[in-house]
Amino acid sequence: MLQEYNNILVPVDGSYESELAFKKAVAVAKRNDAHLHIVHVVDTRAFQNISSFDTSVVEEVTQNAKKTLEQYAREAKDDGVDKVDYSIEYGAPKTIISKELPTKLNIDLIMIGATGLNAVERLLIGSVTEYVTRMAICDVLVVRTNLNNQKVDPKKGKQKVTK
Repeated sequence: MLQEYNNILVPVDGSYESELAFKKAVAVAKRNDAHLHIVHVVDTRAFQNISSFDTSVVEEVTQNAKKTLEQYAREAKDDGVDKVDYSIEYGAPKTIISKELPTKLNIDLIMIGATGLNAVERLLIGSVTEYVTRMAICDVLVVRTNLNNQKVDPKKGKQKVTK
């Protein structure tokens, strides 16, 4: 018996790897006739050290995220996924992606890119992906390849040759 997924969560952060995860999530949602939830988490911890905190920074980040998420939702619908929504969340990405949203949205699969944009956090306290794979309350698929299951160099957009 094949596993069927009903609610798929795909976090996106603008990285090439999250783009790969999104494309694969669209394909899996389409095959499973699943609901695709696209999320971008604004890490509010990044703003805690700004002494003269300006809400316009958060508003700008939110507007940029909204444009990107609308584009992703449109692309998913154009590819044949009927049930698509998106949200912008605020807080710690690790817990929001691994616990809060899966509980709130009844997620049964998280599809996440192998790495994201925040290299500093990855070095200091571990990646969001690593945390999600350990702590999520549902299945997690870490995406490392394109739709043809080929590792792609994000700088060149071409398949990497491995020996």
